[in-house]
Amino acid sequence: MKNILMVCLGNICRSPIAHGILIDKAKKHNLQLCVDSAGTGSWHSGAQPDIRSINTAKKHNIDISNQKARQISTIDLDKYDIIFVMDQQNYKDVVNLCVNPEQIKKVRLILNEVKKDSNQSVPDPYYDEINGFENVFNLLKNACQNIINKLIKDEY
Repeated sequence: MKNILMVCLGNICRSPIAHGILIDKAKKHNLQLCVDSAGTGSWHSGAQPDIRSINTAKKHNIDISNQKARQISTIDLDKYDIIFVMDQQNYKDVVNLCVNPEQIKKVRLILNEVKKDSNQSVPDPYYDEINGFENVFNLLKNACQNIINKLIKDEY
C-alpha cells in the first residue's frame, strides 16, 4: 500500500481537494492507499477545509468536510512514499525540510502528473471567486486520475 501526502500552503483549499479526489478514485478502482494532506504553514491547523473547497468537492459527490488542516512535519518525510505539492513555493518549502536525497526524491509537483516536467502550479483559489475552485478541482481531478493510472501499473 502506498502512502501519499498532498501539500499546499494552508491545507484548506487545494490539498484537501486533491486528498478527497484521490481517495474517491482509489475506492472506485479498489486500490488500497493511505492518503492525507497538510500545509506548509500552520495558520489553519485544526480547521475544516475552506467552505468553497467543501462545496466544490460536494458538487462532484466527494465529501471532504471531515478533513482537518495540519502542518507538514519532518515525520511525514519518512512516512509518505510520495509527497505531491501544489506549487513551486510549496516544493521549495517541503524540500527545505528534507534531510537526505531519498526524502527529496519523494517531493513532486502534482501537475507534472498531467504534463511531465512542465513544473506548472495549481493556482491558489483562496482570493478568487468560486470559478477558481472549480478550475482547481478539474486540474486536480486530471492529475489524480493519472496518479491512479500509474499506481495501477505500479509505476511509482
